[in-house]
Amino acid sequence: MARSTKADAQRTRERILDMAEREFHRHGVSRTSLEQVARAAGVTRGAVYWHFRNKADLFNAMMNRVTLPLESEILRSGERALDDPVAQIRGSFLAALHATVKDPQARRVFEIALFKVEHGNALRGVRERRLNGLRGRVDNVERGFRSAARRHAWAGAVSPRVAALGMQSLIDGLISNWMLDPTAFDLARVGEQAIDAYLRGVQAKA
Repeated sequence: MARSTKADAQRTRERILDMAEREFHRHGVSRTSLEQVARAAGVTRGAVYWHFRNKADLFNAMMNRVTLPLESEILRSGERALDDPVAQIRGSFLAALHATVKDPQARRVFEIALFKVEHGNALRGVRERRLNGLRGRVDNVERGFRSAARRHAWAGAVSPRVAALGMQSLIDGLISNWMLDPTAFDLARVGEQAIDAYLRGVQAKA
């Protein structure tokens, strides 16, 4: 019986997250109340609060379903055991671009995060999560470039920190611009070309 109750609770939690994603995408995060999410999910407001402390907690859980699998690859860029850290950096960011194009849920969640969040006091936890995620990605990509430099697999024309910040900014810009007009360019193809050009650019000339 306990196992069934736990499974039911997990299904309810996923249903709430699904409806939060839909309502946030339709109306924006600030203009969506937890009452609206509860009605859309067919549960009480109390059920929403049983699973999530507040709207920021709900938003972050919604983001984690999509971004954590992608971020885990980017965060691996700083692992010391990698044979080719630069290839890991390249591959992880390419995976993020491909997911944006091919996975409707990833695209929807990224669109919410980029264009449908107003960072007021009520959503302070959302801003903190975004900043922590950004710092984590940049720090690990920086470690990847440093590791590659120690192995003499990469000689930077700029510091590893600058290279990591530039890579993150490039990806953020590509995704943001493509989402404004997906017909403007092929995100996966143009993104791969831009990443490769960037990696060549930050490599010191022999």
